[in-house]
Amino acid sequence: MKQRNEKTCTLISLIVLFLLVYLAQNKLDAYKIRILNLGAMYVTLGVSLNLIYGFTGQFSLGHAGFMGIGAYVTALLVLPAYYKEASFILEPLAWPFTVLHAPFIIALIFSGLFSALVAFIIGFPVLRLKGDYLGIATLGFAEIFRIIANNLPHITNGALGIKGIPEFTNLWWTVGVAVVAIYVIKGLISSSYGRALMAIRENEVAAEVIGINLTFHKVMSFTISAFFAGVAGGLFACLLTTIDPKAFRLVTTFNILAVVVLGGLGSITGTVIAAFLYNFFLEYLRPIEAGFNLGPIAFPPIPGLRMVTFSVLLLALILYKQRGIMGGAEFSWRWLFQFLNRIFNHKKTTEGGAS
Repeated sequence: MKQRNEKTCTLISLIVLFLLVYLAQNKLDAYKIRILNLGAMYVTLGVSLNLIYGFTGQFSLGHAGFMGIGAYVTALLVLPAYYKEASFILEPLAWPFTVLHAPFIIALIFSGLFSALVAFIIGFPVLRLKGDYLGIATLGFAEIFRIIANNLPHITNGALGIKGIPEFTNLWWTVGVAVVAIYVIKGLISSSYGRALMAIRENEVAAEVIGINLTFHKVMSFTISAFFAGVAGGLFACLLTTIDPKAFRLVTTFNILAVVVLGGLGSITGTVIAAFLYNFFLEYLRPIEAGFNLGPIAFPPIPGLRMVTFSVLLLALILYKQRGIMGGAEFSWRWLFQFLNRIFNHKKTTEGGAS
């Protein structure tokens, strides 16, 4: 009975969510919609990184690379032939990319699959490493991708990047993909595979002793994580309509990592909250760079003040909540009903005592 009620509440919440998406897509201005799109994309990126880092305990810094692979695959598949011919100035685009074309949804799926394939190939040697060594190795992969993208003008157009990408991405796509990513990863974590991943996170030796195949589970987690990073990269390309290797630098991975740490390692709920807070603060702190008044004190325009202020706020929040916003906890309907019930009972008790 409780499970049925929870499923009903989840269905109702999804209906409400998509109603809000409809209102936002049709009522808000382009600037606010762009912020919401970025927030939803960071949900997908953060939840996917949390799978490998928060739940499996493998410190990966290669998400920008997988995101970049997805972005280029999507761009090359959705870009019309005449745009490809006009964009590739340094060298003509290599065959078969000149003739390949696919609908947006097919391009997103292929971007995820190609990123997952790359993750599967590099996962076997790389995931034998642990801790900081694994982080350095995956960071190396992301930098290798960026350098290759810079030096393959007949595929990526080199440093010039790819422009004129159709703007297919909207809130329906970004929120829809985020919901699918949460559903898939939440389902995986709740299964026996998820318990095995968390056992690896706690103690790899003990997990291996009880019969868990470390290589299989680590590579599976890494591959699924890369799939969603690739899909998010495809959404990113069709939101900005232009991409180049500089868009997938180390700072991109650190932004995603900051969302995961801020939300709480091993907390999908925390990642969702942190993804939107992170993007909102980044955008709405922009006006302070143009100068502002604080009472009688007038502050002149200071370039870079936004990032300094944002970093101080982020540091203060992490110091205050060292385990992140949610501290590894997850939202559940049962918890919400218990919380509301306690408030209701407290109110009744207070009113009864007053009378």
